[in-house]
Amino acid sequence: MVLDKLSTSLKDTLSKIAKSIFVDDTIINELVKDIQRALLQSDVNVELVFTLTNAIKQRAKEPSPPGLTKKEQLVNIVYEELTNFLGKEPKEIKILKKPTKIMLVGLFGNGKTTTAGKLGKFYKKRGHRVALIQTDTWRPAAYDQLQQLASQIGADFYGNKKSKSPTEIYKEHQAKLNEYDVVIVDTAGRDALNDELIKELNDINTLVQPDERLLVISADIGQTAQKQAETFHSTVNVTGVIITKMDGTARGGGALSACSVTKAPVAFIGVGEKIDELEPFNPKRFVSRLLGMGDIETLLEKAKEAVSEDKAEDLGKRFMSGKFTLLDLYDQMEAMKSMGTLSKLVDMIPGFSQLKIPKEALAVQEEKLKKWKIVMNSMTQQELEDPDVLSKTRIDRIAKGSGTSDTDIKELLKQYTQAKKMGKMLQGGRNMKRMMKKFGGQLPEGFDPSMMTG
Repeated sequence: MVLDKLSTSLKDTLSKIAKSIFVDDTIINELVKDIQRALLQSDVNVELVFTLTNAIKQRAKEPSPPGLTKKEQLVNIVYEELTNFLGKEPKEIKILKKPTKIMLVGLFGNGKTTTAGKLGKFYKKRGHRVALIQTDTWRPAAYDQLQQLASQIGADFYGNKKSKSPTEIYKEHQAKLNEYDVVIVDTAGRDALNDELIKELNDINTLVQPDERLLVISADIGQTAQKQAETFHSTVNVTGVIITKMDGTARGGGALSACSVTKAPVAFIGVGEKIDELEPFNPKRFVSRLLGMGDIETLLEKAKEAVSEDKAEDLGKRFMSGKFTLLDLYDQMEAMKSMGTLSKLVDMIPGFSQLKIPKEALAVQEEKLKKWKIVMNSMTQQELEDPDVLSKTRIDRIAKGSGTSDTDIKELLKQYTQAKKMGKMLQGGRNMKRMMKKFGGQLPEGFDPSMMTG
């Protein structure tokens, strides 16, 4: 996941609390030192680290509230203080007027144009009509790049490749932009925020009058993010920050914390290279994932985006009735693929990260899913709807046609059989408690077995 090393360190720290017989000053001091070490390794500012850990230390001395043990109180304090540290409340961008104009600013190399495409995709998926406009006249490839991204996400694109004036480009298309729900303006950058860039940004900002001015910065700049955020904020009154490349650096903690303590809160984070790997930054959910507590809300949001409610309900009924086919399994795999990698999904499921499933094992399973999709693409409609017809001759044909082996196909059929058995076990919820006891778990109060299928 994002900030993997920091997450592992914090989870190990909380594990120490869970294993301790009782909580005393020694345990609290160890906890504080572990958190300090983890945050400093993630490039968080020393002063900020000590401010945070002093707050944890002070609150840890308070009596436990009714209903909480000292251990539970300590975990809760760590969660709350980390959440406060990263901004506490999410920076929400609501589309309340037409058009809502979002202007992106930032220096060269931070992924501003790519982020414009990702942001466009984010709002397209939520049913908004989106336009992207390129006003970067400095970087030769900027026009073509944004045009291609707009085509990829199905958004309209505006710009003028020959013009050297950002304000003239915007004026040229201004009337048409009023037809959209969301207009994303990509501006030019420089290697540094110099007088020329400041004038250019002031001019375009005055003309566009954007509802949001978002600074795009790369996570690998670490603590320098704070200075960038403050400098751009004084120039165009930045309303929020998008941090890119959060998946590929250990320094992201510096960028996150530095921005959160300025007047420019983090609005989105880039969690991968794909066009849909941009997430709204919610401090509570983010810290929950860091500490291994999962993030069921984001998981459910991703599931809703991947599968319509009607389709999920239909698939659930088929699953529970035992009429589950390979076509249904294929649909499930397609939905999972659009939700992200297995390792990212596992991080969002409460309790799963505590199982410490090796990344290698998840990678192997991911490869199997890809292979099984290829296998199913080589099957006939009849074979997908009724896998019982798969004789050795048919399996040999499918293996040759898909470039896989008999073993791969048999593994797929085994997975399918297990899924059908699970459906029968869950049918009507009658065997749910028995199954949970078998696994040593308990059903939450008010649990509805049908939730397992949506």
